[in-house]
Amino acid sequence: MINSAYQKYQHTQLQTASPTQLLLMLYDGAIRFIRVGISGIEEKDVQKTNTYLGKAQGVIHELIAALNYDYQISNILYSVYEYMIHQLIQANIYKEKEAANEVLNFLIDLREAWDMAGKSLNNSSIGLV
Repeated sequence: MINSAYQKYQHTQLQTASPTQLLLMLYDGAIRFIRVGISGIEEKDVQKTNTYLGKAQGVIHELIAALNYDYQISNILYSVYEYMIHQLIQANIYKEKEAANEVLNFLIDLREAWDMAGKSLNNSSIGLV
């Protein structure tokens, strides 16, 4: 049940978002969760680290579920996502910021690439490119 105005706004945003916007939202969520997980490592807060790195893994699993294997790039992205999950597990088990930072950097780069691709597609569909 949606209780607050903010929850209603979020629900509407999800319902009206384009596939590219939904993909970017997933990346934003994973990036945010990893940053909080890294702060948990820094604070030596095991529960916070586990919770947020686990949430990031969940988002990456959603990215895997969204892959369209009609395109060859999906096989490459699958391997990259699996590697990210492995690294997040290692970061969580051994409380290694480096492994989590590596995944964070990959996600930031991929998010930027998808954002540019989405903008390029939008521009070309209306005749600008």
